[in-house]
Amino acid sequence: FSSLVNLFAGLGIGIVLGFLLGIVIGQQRLVRIALTPALEFVRAIPATALIPFAMVIFGLGPSMKIFIIALGTFFPVLLNVIDGVRELPEQSRDTARSFGIRGWQYQRRIVIPAVIPRLVAGIQIAIPLSLVLVVTSEMTGTNIGIGFVLIGAQQSFNQVSVWGAIVLLGILGILLSGAFTLVQRRILAWDRARNAIGDH
Repeated sequence: FSSLVNLFAGLGIGIVLGFLLGIVIGQQRLVRIALTPALEFVRAIPATALIPFAMVIFGLGPSMKIFIIALGTFFPVLLNVIDGVRELPEQSRDTARSFGIRGWQYQRRIVIPAVIPRLVAGIQIAIPLSLVLVVTSEMTGTNIGIGFVLIGAQQSFNQVSVWGAIVLLGILGILLSGAFTLVQRRILAWDRARNAIGDH
């Protein structure tokens, strides 16, 4: 339960921040150019390598684990959303300008629907990555969670517990991927229907 709470909290924060910042950065060319070096630098650092840093800042509680999971899942979503905004067809931009669609209406009707397929792709990458990070973040300085059980079983050569933790992670991965596949089908079906209506 502790692992699931950390996983969903970190994954949710990573997805929301990646989506919102991706929308902003993707539309602001100067901001994108200014931030690209810093984003590439941080992205190149494995999230697991920042666990000691997170421990110093957040201590050994759930906040540290959530931070690591959020950081690792943030970048796949962010970069995919930025690419989705940049690939927005010029025809859509021209149409919006012609009809005077600006501000929030422009974001809601033009930008957000256009980036949904790329957002979905980013989340697909982020979900299995979040499982890796939740286990890794629980292997140090904690006494609860799947990672703690796994590292404890390894150190005591308890093969039953090791395989139990591995099987549990596999089941969680299947359930998460399956649940998101259902959500993805609904989202993309809505997007396809919206595009079909727009074409007519």
